Amino acid sequence: MTAGLLVVVVGGLLEVCAGVSANRGGYPSFTDEIPFKITWPDADFTLPTSGPLYNEDDFVIMMTTEKEKYKCMLPSLTTGDEDGDKEYRGPTPADLLGPLFKRSSCSYRIELYWTYELCHGKHVRQYHEEKETGQKISVQEYFLGNMAQKSEQTETGGSQFRLVHTKNIEGQLTPYYSVEMGNGTPCVLKQNQPRSTSVLYVCHPEAKHEILSVAEVTTCEYEVVVLTPLLCAHPKYRFKSSPVNAIFCQALAGSPLRPQRLAQLDKEQEEQLKPPFSSSTFESREGVGWWKYEFCYGRHVYQYHEDKEQGKNIVVVGSWNAEEHMEWAKKNVARSYQFKDDGVQKVKLVSHFYGHGDICDLTGKPRQVIVKLKCKESESPHAVTVYMLEPQTCQYILGVESPVICSILDTADEHGLLSLSR
Repeated sequence: MTAGLLVVVVGGLLEVCAGVSANRGGYPSFTDEIPFKITWPDADFTLPTSGPLYNEDDFVIMMTTEKEKYKCMLPSLTTGDEDGDKEYRGPTPADLLGPLFKRSSCSYRIELYWTYELCHGKHVRQYHEEKETGQKISVQEYFLGNMAQKSEQTETGGSQFRLVHTKNIEGQLTPYYSVEMGNGTPCVLKQNQPRSTSVLYVCHPEAKHEILSVAEVTTCEYEVVVLTPLLCAHPKYRFKSSPVNAIFCQALAGSPLRPQRLAQLDKEQEEQLKPPFSSSTFESREGVGWWKYEFCYGRHVYQYHEDKEQGKNIVVVGSWNAEEHMEWAKKNVARSYQFKDDGVQKVKLVSHFYGHGDICDLTGKPRQVIVKLKCKESESPHAVTVYMLEPQTCQYILGVESPVICSILDTADEHGLLSLSR
């Protein structure tokens, strides 16, 4: 049994730490891959017998700045890696992706200037088309990588027990299968060395092999992330949410059930969250990579890029007009339901139409977006998840998921419009 020092801070409230008795071999240093959740049970609480194991000797005495004392029980670590898929004997990732490679299908990602073409198992191309005088089309293009025949065979053979790599994609540690493409267009900035691309295939049950992101990780070396349902048949490539390890902190004699300042902080955060939707000024700015997204409820959806020299480049994806939305809602599902375990019908999500965006060069029509507002339960009441999809050229889907939405979804009328009087 060894003794260590555990530092825990809860909203800046806990300042004194004690020695920890631990027989688990110690916690890894400085990692956020193992999530913890602190709960504050009453005196009648007993440690759970399922899930992470607890040892009566594994605890730490914590004290707040107000001298409130708590005994915190620490769990044996669970990272989510303990799965039962080690005996998997099904097709390899390369075999699962084989049909996609053989049918010569291509996926596209359209950005403000460049269009990216990924022909699966063949090449990655970056190009821009411009109409010149006389309707002649001028094409500027670069091949970011080509698939060698030998490369595909190498990926297929002997990959049954290959190490599964993970990457932080939109805040989640996600397993992926990488296909390397080289021998692209020579790069002047790298002494005419050929461009190369790593294509990362990620499991997504409802995807249609769309490109999630394109990034130039180093000069003339690229990374393309692709969502595909094909990999989901392999257990090691399915997304696994990291189990939350509970830390139980019980109040010692004379201390409140929860620290007073923590309770006060929670109340202040709840009050701060009320204005956004009730005053119709809810805003969220999210996104990684080149493009970011700004959603202002009842106003607009922007796609933008910030440049130190050129400033903020904004593309209007859609603008709100209640009458246009109601016309759209007559032909589409604006309000979806789900049944709870107790049989009660609850609104699951609402969809709103935002039209009259900037004109799309490829279609000659205004951009438009369907905003899907969905309740997402979370320990953090101010958490917001935003994602953008482009199922058709310049026609988008913006998903917004947050606990803020949960309390107002049931106010939606038959057109999906919310009552914000709460």
